[in-house]
Amino acid sequence: MELRHLEYFLAVAEELNFTRAAQRLRVVQSGVSASVRALERDLGARLFERTSKQVSLTAAGAALLPQARRAVEAAQAARDAVIQTQGGLHGSLIIGTMSASSLIDLPSLFAEYHAAHPGVRLQLQFPSRGTVGHVADLLDGSLDAAFVSLPSPPPGLTLRRLANSRMVVLLPADHPLASRAEADPRDLAGDPFIDSPVGWGNRTVVDERMAEAGIHRQVIIEVADIIIAPAFVRRGLGVAVVPDFAAPDDDPRLRVLRLGGRPLFWEFGLATASHGRPSPALRALLPVVDRNLNAEGRTSEGHITPGDTH
Repeated sequence: MELRHLEYFLAVAEELNFTRAAQRLRVVQSGVSASVRALERDLGARLFERTSKQVSLTAAGAALLPQARRAVEAAQAARDAVIQTQGGLHGSLIIGTMSASSLIDLPSLFAEYHAAHPGVRLQLQFPSRGTVGHVADLLDGSLDAAFVSLPSPPPGLTLRRLANSRMVVLLPADHPLASRAEADPRDLAGDPFIDSPVGWGNRTVVDERMAEAGIHRQVIIEVADIIIAPAFVRRGLGVAVVPDFAAPDDDPRLRVLRLGGRPLFWEFGLATASHGRPSPALRALLPVVDRNLNAEGRTSEGHITPGDTH
C-alpha cells in the first residue's frame, strides 16, 4: 500500500468524482483511476461504486476513509517535522487576491512574510471571475489560499473571517433622494447601477437583496475594482451600493445613504481548502495576515470591523 494511493483515494472520496479529484491533485484522470484500482487490489475489496452518473463509497471504502485520512495527515506531519530542521520553510504559496487595498496592505504583508520565510516562493493571482473564480480554484487545488468575499464558506472550504463592511448607497448630489438619510431598495428600482461583475462578493449580496425586494435592476457599468465606482456615480451615470470603505468622505458631488431594511454586509476573509493538513508555509501565513489587517480608525457603525479569525 503506497501513500500516494491513499492520497488519491482520499481525493476521490471527498470529491465523489474522478475528474474533479484529478484536477485537485493536478494529475491525469487515468493516473487517479489506476491508483484506486491498485489500492483495491492490495486490499482485496472494492472501494467505490461507479456508474455513469455517480461515484459512491462502498462499505469498505467508508471504513477505509478515516484511517486513510489519519495516515496521510501523519505522513504530512512527518514531512513538516523534517522541514522544520532544514533551516526554515521552503516551497511555494499561490494566493488569490482581490480589490481590498483599504482593508489589507498586501505589499507589507508579503514583505513581512518573505523576510521571515525567504525560502517560500509567493505567487499572487488576481481574479478573472471574482470570488466565484477563487472558490473554484481553491476547490481544484490551483490556489493554496485566497482573499474572498463570502458570507459563509461552501462545502470543501474553510473561511477565516477577517473583517466586514456595511453596504451603503451612493447617489449623485442632484439625485431626487439625495436629501434623505436612507434609501430603500425599492426607491432605487428605476435607477441604472454601477456595480462589480457577476461573481464578485459585493455584487452577489446586492443582487440577493434586490431579488428579495422583487427588483430587477439594470447594471449599466461593471467595474472589477469597486473603489472606482464612486467616480462613475459622481458623473451622474448611475447609483451604486458599495461597502462603506469604498464611499468617499466629504465629497460634495456625492451623497452616502444608509440602505433601508436589515443591515447588509460585505464579508472579507481568507479561504483555504478543508481537505488535508495545511502546509507549514500556509500555516505561517495566517498570523501575518492578522497583523496586517488594517482596521485602524474604523468603528462598528457600518465601517470595517474585525471578524472571526478562528
